[in-house]
Amino acid sequence: MPIRDLRAQISHLPEQPGVYLYFNTAGDTIYVGKARILRDRVRSYLSAYGNNAKTNKLLDEIARLEIIVTDSVVEALALESNLIKQRAPRYNILLRDDKNYPYLKLTTSEAFPRILVDRQVVRDGNVYAGPFLPSTLARKTMLLVHRLFGLRSCNEVITGRRDRPCLEYDINRCVAPCVSEICSSKQYDNAVNQTKLFLEGRTDEVMAQLRNQMQVASTEEQYERAAHYRDLIRTVEASRSRQQKMMTTQLGDHDAFGMSTGQDGVVIQVFQVRRGKVVERVELVADDIGGMGCSEATLVQTAVQQFYIARDVPPNIHVPVDMDSADSDLLERWLAGRAGRRVRLSRPKRGDKRGLLELASRNAMLAYASRYNEDTRVSREGLEALHHLLHLPSVPHRIECFDISTIQGRDTVGSMVVCTDGRMQRSEYRKFRVRGLERKGQASQRRKNEARGLRRMTASILGTQVEQPSARVDIEVTNDFDSMEEVVLRRYRRLLEEGGPFPDLVVVDGGRGQLTMAYRAFEQLGLSNLVAIGIAKKEEELFIRGSSEPIRLPADSPALHIIQRARDEAHRFAVTFHRRTRSKRDFHSELDLISGIGSRRKRVLLDHFGSVTNIRRASREELLPVIGPKLSDAVIAHFTKLAVQS
Repeated sequence: MPIRDLRAQISHLPEQPGVYLYFNTAGDTIYVGKARILRDRVRSYLSAYGNNAKTNKLLDEIARLEIIVTDSVVEALALESNLIKQRAPRYNILLRDDKNYPYLKLTTSEAFPRILVDRQVVRDGNVYAGPFLPSTLARKTMLLVHRLFGLRSCNEVITGRRDRPCLEYDINRCVAPCVSEICSSKQYDNAVNQTKLFLEGRTDEVMAQLRNQMQVASTEEQYERAAHYRDLIRTVEASRSRQQKMMTTQLGDHDAFGMSTGQDGVVIQVFQVRRGKVVERVELVADDIGGMGCSEATLVQTAVQQFYIARDVPPNIHVPVDMDSADSDLLERWLAGRAGRRVRLSRPKRGDKRGLLELASRNAMLAYASRYNEDTRVSREGLEALHHLLHLPSVPHRIECFDISTIQGRDTVGSMVVCTDGRMQRSEYRKFRVRGLERKGQASQRRKNEARGLRRMTASILGTQVEQPSARVDIEVTNDFDSMEEVVLRRYRRLLEEGGPFPDLVVVDGGRGQLTMAYRAFEQLGLSNLVAIGIAKKEEELFIRGSSEPIRLPADSPALHIIQRARDEAHRFAVTFHRRTRSKRDFHSELDLISGIGSRRKRVLLDHFGSVTNIRRASREELLPVIGPKLSDAVIAHFTKLAVQS
């Protein structure tokens, strides 16, 4: 057992409170713990082998030990909490909070920082502002920052050697640090500093800098730049009156922790009561804790510790289990230090507080049953398989899938569906009417088609002949590749404006061509780090970028099932929207304005010519066998009048 190799070091550890850290051979922190007496606590691991499977695995991986001595156990508890948040060691219990108010994160740990919306505060060297209540205020503030200071929203590695900036620069939402000739690193650092001041509420300093820059630009007779700074000053002044004020906790406030555990994991529900009313319910979850041998009291202590690392602490906290008096006193002292007043940790036995605690526990039991049923277990296995198969940086909790639906290039529509942790999120589905991205040569072809149609109408009125083309070209026709590029481009351009959330994986219905178009859209937006795959029908082959051969998964693969489920749902959603669009096109058109053309003759015309555009281009000779001479003259006269008016 590798930890026995550290026996000599352990025997010389101090008999003082502190924090101990275990590392593996790769140098990664795999466990962080606190101790009242460091030597005794760490020495207990020498005889811990055989207690449970996870402890055995931890002891087998330990290659190095470090300690940090503190003045008190309370300081050790605070340091342990920060290190767990910062390093996320794999053998510590990490409770994920999937429902809390968002923060704005300025990624100062990057060379060219970004502004992002984040649901968790981590001690990672970045700047956090918030929380924002309501949560929509976070995205509105982020949009304001992009408009004010032009921080980048892309996830590219910035070198300054890009040929040209992306669309964000063209719409004045980014200063384009990717092109050094446009924005130097010094100029970008200045924008970052102004953003930091703005997020900290120091708007007076921001306005002083902006006024100075406006004056310099005016002196240098760069009046457009001076006007830009003037507009920024006005915007900051207007936003000052809407700055968020943090609310202080009232004396009657308290939180209640309910818990449900099992072999698959733990679910903890926290009911936050403010001024006598439940204002928020937060769910904390941790998977695969069955082999860790943790008691319920340890789980509750961990939950309380992690929950309040970045939240206001109420005067009273109710927990569902009795805790060791020493651990309870320690937690109370640490919480009191964060709150600046006394905090009481208790397990109520009767009354309304007991009722609220039982309500939280019942909610936790229902959430556990929902989260760890057979379907969710299979979904987790599939997501883990995708993680390893595609070499993704993390498990793809959020997957977005795209599909295109059309008939011969007409009424083309697109769909996007969202799959979160294996579950389809219908409220986040999106549909698109494909407008068409005009390529080289298409504009001239469109003008030729319009001129040909006008010549036909003129010839029909004058009774002369015009040469008929052998084939008609419909400008509404577009292909699946261009449609996929347009839909993906529009989706993530909007997502950039809203600040996310961005998917961990993008799936497109199609082969290598559709996948190439998706990546082309990513590159135009500066999102080339997004990962996409294509899935082809019939053979169910997966296409990934950089691989010449498709991937074929077994028919019973959980990973394939997740992708197929998202693809099939996107296809169903696209086909439904396409049918509805085609129905509206058929029954509401320019033909309704022509006297004598009713619903029956309109249907006959559309069935014969295919579209209103083709009817407009048709000659009298082509219309005669379909609707007769009188209505043919009416149709030609109507479209001729429209052409003259335009």
